[in-house]
Amino acid sequence: MSVAVAALLFSAACVYWACEYFVNGVEWFGRKAGVSQNAVGTVLAAFGTALPESVVTFVAVVFGHDAAAKDIGVGAALGGPLVLATVAYPIVGIMLLITRSQPPRKPIKLNRQRLSRDQSWFLLIFAFKIALGFVAFAIKPWLGWLFLAAYVVYTYSEVMHDGDAPEGELEPLMFQPKAREPSWTMTAVQTVLALIVIFVASRVFVSQLGAVGSGLGISATVVALLFSPVATELPEIMNAIIWIRQGKHRLALSNISGSMMIQATIPTALGLFFTPWLFDRALTVAAIVTAVAIAGLLVLLRRDALTPRRLAYFAAGYAAFVTGIVSFHLKIN
Repeated sequence: MSVAVAALLFSAACVYWACEYFVNGVEWFGRKAGVSQNAVGTVLAAFGTALPESVVTFVAVVFGHDAAAKDIGVGAALGGPLVLATVAYPIVGIMLLITRSQPPRKPIKLNRQRLSRDQSWFLLIFAFKIALGFVAFAIKPWLGWLFLAAYVVYTYSEVMHDGDAPEGELEPLMFQPKAREPSWTMTAVQTVLALIVIFVASRVFVSQLGAVGSGLGISATVVALLFSPVATELPEIMNAIIWIRQGKHRLALSNISGSMMIQATIPTALGLFFTPWLFDRALTVAAIVTAVAIAGLLVLLRRDALTPRRLAYFAAGYAAFVTGIVSFHLKIN
């Protein structure tokens, strides 16, 4: 038990340390590639940090040999958006309150139209994704291609769209701290190595989380539903903390919105390809909580009423989900 706790804390520290290098490297990669800062957050950083949860879904649905393994894959595809909406976004609000970089009761300075558009598209795709979880028909697996196509269109629009003015100064590349303009090679090496560490450390974190849960007498089902999604979304959460600390809250928000678009499309496509994609009660609750949270976010954005304090309140959605799932499993047991 003590070894598992130590490994859990060490892997979390490794994720944070690697994220420091990753966000630094990916910002330089975006600048050298001529990509807007918004696209750095919504596409480049989001794709990298979404790898852990996407791989969980891929391995579970493709290589899983029983229904339980495939259920884990479907759960990961639903758990990711839930955690981003009710944990990652609130952490941005909490960090803004802690750093006092934005007035707590005044609207956050951001591109409301762009974030509203991203979340509107997410909600539309997510609603379609959820509707498919309650029906069964012959051509259902083929609809996975629609989700992949939706992400390609989103990526293209983000890369081609003009970005906002850059936030703050770009810190020197950590692998070349004295170079004003780091080389492509060192930029790529730093970014890829950091991504590998994030991937490996995230996998260790997930496995040790299961071991700690078992040692505390928490069922594997509860761990899978409540804690594993938080673990796989750890890179996005760490990135948000780092960027808020650097005064780049728009980058933090765009990284989360971009990750949500990945979670709404790629894992869903895998689930449709390799599983029946049918929801039980827990998955239905997760879907409802996620949809309500994003709908609430959209209302606040369109009214220009999204303050750091209100963003932090979205954590209540995850608390409600935890309460509902724990109560349900206590009744069963």
